[in-house]
Amino acid sequence: MSLFIRAFGTPHWPTVLLTYVIGGAGGMLAKALHLPLPMLLGSLLSVGAAALFDLKPFGHLPQAPQKIRMIFIPVIGVAIGGAARPEILQQAWEWIPSLMILGLYIPVMHYLGFRMLTATGRIDRKTALYGTAPGGLVETVQMGEEAGADIQMLSMLQFLRLILTIVVVPLSFTVMEGHAVGSAGGAAVAGHGMGAADVAILLACAVVGAAVGLRLKLPAGHVLGPILFSGAAHVAGLTQSVPPAWLVAATQVVIGTSLGVRFAGMPKRRILDALGLALMNGTLTIGGAAALAYLIAGLVGEPARAVFLAFAPGGLVEMGLIALSLNMSILYVTAHHLMRIILAVSFVRAFGGRL
Repeated sequence: MSLFIRAFGTPHWPTVLLTYVIGGAGGMLAKALHLPLPMLLGSLLSVGAAALFDLKPFGHLPQAPQKIRMIFIPVIGVAIGGAARPEILQQAWEWIPSLMILGLYIPVMHYLGFRMLTATGRIDRKTALYGTAPGGLVETVQMGEEAGADIQMLSMLQFLRLILTIVVVPLSFTVMEGHAVGSAGGAAVAGHGMGAADVAILLACAVVGAAVGLRLKLPAGHVLGPILFSGAAHVAGLTQSVPPAWLVAATQVVIGTSLGVRFAGMPKRRILDALGLALMNGTLTIGGAAALAYLIAGLVGEPARAVFLAFAPGGLVEMGLIALSLNMSILYVTAHHLMRIILAVSFVRAFGGRL
């Protein structure tokens, strides 16, 4: 896991501050250029470039403590939960066929990706198994390290899977929609004016939800907990408000920056090797999600773009941001990504010991 921790011990705070300034500037530039999901992609690309080229203005590589990311991520959970309405319980029954198809799709894609990468002869079987898991980045890296996989290559494969999906999916939607998605900060959930009571309720959903989610060790608990608490509060009619767009935009910068710093210190030759393998696997999984979306959209009763987003192998938080941007079936997408993580981790745990 050392590749995912850019600061050992106490962070160098001037470097941390400059890193976020670079991320924010990259987000604003991406917004000016009308790129999709600009605050997330712009911050990721700008900080990633600074990290990759060993920028050290204060004698340190770019730093973004993961604890800061953990503080902001519940904002996305609260925003996703804000889409919940009383009729959501009835709609959830309609997702069963789609979830059943996902239950077959994930292990099939994982197996095909595993076979494809091992066939190249450039990676061992253990690293290929854990590196092609279409979900559960932290969990699969940890299990792969314990199993004796090449931890550096495994970490890069999983990280690049996430990065490629975050880049390709918004660009795909930009082509389909005819304009950049998420250009207004990434939140398109209809909300009402926010009073003191609404602020208190949403803050409680974020703090208590994250604490409960992590305590119960739920998959992506720091975002799932706030989703559940916020959804319950909205279904119960306690509030109809959602986090403001500026806060969601700031959260995108924090998330993008935290992803970009992970390039710091990585050997460039190994990054290129991992990128080639990740592109192969990404073409398979993202292309498979797109093809399947058009095949089953009518069967599951959801638009093809919602099915594509639900089956894409990206992060729950990042795919949730795209769903928020497009004001599509946010909870449908979220439910599928939660199941994707569970399936991916379970598949690896079941078959990893057999190698």
